[in-house]
Amino acid sequence: MSDTTPQHDIYSIDKSRVRDSFDRAAETYDAAAVLQKFVRTEMLSRLDLVAMQPTHILDAGCGTGHASAALMKKYPKAELVSLDLALRMLKKTESVNASLANRIKRVFGQAQQNLLCADIEQLPLADASVDMIFSNLAIQWCNDLDAAFAGMHRVLRTDGLLTFSTLGPDTLKELRAASKTDGERVSVSRFFDMHDIGDALVRAGFSAPVLDVERVVLTYDDAVDVMRDLKAIGAHNAADGRGRGLQGRDFLKKITANYEQFRREGKLPATFEVVYGHAWKPASRPKTKIDLEAGFAPVTFHGKK
Repeated sequence: MSDTTPQHDIYSIDKSRVRDSFDRAAETYDAAAVLQKFVRTEMLSRLDLVAMQPTHILDAGCGTGHASAALMKKYPKAELVSLDLALRMLKKTESVNASLANRIKRVFGQAQQNLLCADIEQLPLADASVDMIFSNLAIQWCNDLDAAFAGMHRVLRTDGLLTFSTLGPDTLKELRAASKTDGERVSVSRFFDMHDIGDALVRAGFSAPVLDVERVVLTYDDAVDVMRDLKAIGAHNAADGRGRGLQGRDFLKKITANYEQFRREGKLPATFEVVYGHAWKPASRPKTKIDLEAGFAPVTFHGKK
């Protein structure tokens, strides 16, 4: 694993903080979720190239439910499970999609959306129960990629598809640099490297995963706006090694001053390294001699700026 892999001393994710942050952000999330909308649109467009008609779909980390709504429209005969760690996000999903779910029920005669409050690292679903797992910008909140992908592999049926996006280690690199005032404190959460993600997919048993990376840069007038947007979408620093308690105005002034070094053409950038991936659950087969010697299958990587 690279040095971006979360360590269980200071870099592991505090799940209770993640849950609380997203619960508080349920009402402000949509207005600030520019990146989430952009990535969701890209992921959905990629599904146009996939020749399958799933009957059971899991939206893993559904947030306020917009991907769930799009999946219901795209696959109106499929049963959907919308899963999130934060209960208020699920309630928002229910309210956002209520009229759509009712319309589909009237046409197809079945309730299509099911809500499930759970952790994607511990999926409470039966083995081989879904055809597709869709996960938009949620995997970065996992501590154990092996556990998360093993669970997803378990609940997928043979020939089922996992399609996801997550954040890579260059995410918020400007804010990380600007807030680096205390070597003992983690000020910005760390994220998994694309190659580590590919390796974990292979270890979980997925077939020839394909991953690519895109860097999206949002611009702001000042550093406070960056942090305000992160707060609005619930993306607080959730690392165990974060500073505890109020950090005060002096700390905020230092971040604001340090961030100015990145100003270009009157704007401050916030970089997000977006990793897209998809992989299939293959039919089980006996291991070959090559499998046993190599211990892994090929992973295809693509990169773009």
